[in-house]
Amino acid sequence: MSRGEGDRPAPPDGLVIVDKPAGWTSHDVVGRMRRLAGTRRVGHAGTLDPMATGVLVLGVERATRLLGHLALTRKRYTAVIRLGQATVTDDAEGEVTASVPAGHLSDADIRAAITPLTGEIMQVPSSVSAIKVNGVRSYARVRSGDEVKLAARPVTVYSFDVHEIRRADDLVDVEVAVVCSSGTYIRALARDLGAALGVGGHLTALRRTEVGPYGLEQAHTLDELAAVVDAGRPLPILPLADAAAAAFPRYDANGDQAKAIAHGGFLPAAGLGPGPIAVFGPDGAFLALVEERGPRAKPIAVFV
Repeated sequence: MSRGEGDRPAPPDGLVIVDKPAGWTSHDVVGRMRRLAGTRRVGHAGTLDPMATGVLVLGVERATRLLGHLALTRKRYTAVIRLGQATVTDDAEGEVTASVPAGHLSDADIRAAITPLTGEIMQVPSSVSAIKVNGVRSYARVRSGDEVKLAARPVTVYSFDVHEIRRADDLVDVEVAVVCSSGTYIRALARDLGAALGVGGHLTALRRTEVGPYGLEQAHTLDELAAVVDAGRPLPILPLADAAAAAFPRYDANGDQAKAIAHGGFLPAAGLGPGPIAVFGPDGAFLALVEERGPRAKPIAVFV
């Protein structure tokens, strides 16, 4: 039996913010965290492609029930887009399907082509995304040789900024920073930028620096987490109450209300909005997530 699987108590409920390494799937990271934490109850809040690095939010123990409700609607990335080559996957992991010299493009040309890809746009996701088509993941259909055409979806690109433009032979690498809504594919932005410029484009590097209220300053590498466990120290888990307070509007219940919500009862609406609201008891304990419906707030997940 390896360390962490039965030789120490279960970890506390909460979130671990991981700086995912390149080459790992999100499921790989969950598997590693299960071994480090000594529990099977670990999940993630939104995947990162294997090529990508950066912020991946993991839930441990009861916090796995929080993951599906987290309002991780705004995300920040840094990326490198290569102009002059298109690939089957819209990133560097796929084979090159077309090459067109891009050395003639000016900085102004590139910046002008980025403008229409900013704001509220309709985006066609990459065909190798995890979106299901008739119950099968799109990427699985592509690998089976099927031609997949996904429908465009509304997304918001709040900012799409160029940090550096580098040229080598007939290729142009554009280092960018993107702030976008959940559901936006940075690979698709790379593809569409290349298409708009007539030279093709794909992603060669992607790093997520922030998702919702969680950023790289809170993240730990897997090696750092392993070193903590090997030293016999507790994992740096963001407590469940702190995680809920950071992600949702707060409702402070009185004693009678706390008893009611603990038994699945309703609370009076406080006008905090339509999304999940975190309810805390008089002692500061996190009790539940509720949604306001008319004059009442209905529990959607109770944690006591």
